Amino acid sequence: MTKQTKRILASIFFLTVVIFHLYGLFYNNIMLAFYTKPFLMISLVIVYLTSIKSASFWYVSALFFSFWGDVLLLFKASLFVYGLASFLIAHIFFIKITAGFLQKFSLKQVVISSSPFVIFLFGLLYLIQDNLGEMRIPVVIYGIIISSFGAVALLNYINKKTRANRVLFLGAIIFIASDSMIAIDKFYKSQEIYSVSIMITYILAQYLICKAIMVKTSHQ
Repeated sequence: MTKQTKRILASIFFLTVVIFHLYGLFYNNIMLAFYTKPFLMISLVIVYLTSIKSASFWYVSALFFSFWGDVLLLFKASLFVYGLASFLIAHIFFIKITAGFLQKFSLKQVVISSSPFVIFLFGLLYLIQDNLGEMRIPVVIYGIIISSFGAVALLNYINKKTRANRVLFLGAIIFIASDSMIAIDKFYKSQEIYSVSIMITYILAQYLICKAIMVKTSHQ
């Protein structure tokens, strides 16, 4: 089997898992959505491994912790904080990978790239603060980490405006949007549409980040 065939089959597998998972969410098939969710990151890591020559330990680790985040968040009531911790670690790895792409940058660029995420984080925390309770510190820490990922991704794009850097930044933004909807759904106002919107944005974000990292690492 050729490398291209493996890549095509892996992509078909990933797309099939995504379709079945979203179908389960759209049509309230709880069992289908439940059992397909862990395969989202499994299928994506297969796409990644069949598309590159040398795998990044840090990126595979990010997908590993994303996988555990997906699994743990299936049990929202009892394991939410552990799912949060898993995704926090994944984002730390995303930050490390993105920071590794950076070249020279100025303090002005750091301020410009950080400012919108600082403002957004304060706004989101202000919105949900009354309902955080004992989750206040974990949520604040998680918010800081994921905002840092967005800021570093924007700094990377400002630093060098390539298509791959733009895709990586877009992936980070969509990831932040997905996580923000989780926060609003859990700590502000729960709505049925969030369950579908969260997963659509999450899957798209992970896919865009994967595509960007494949392009970036293939050119190093």
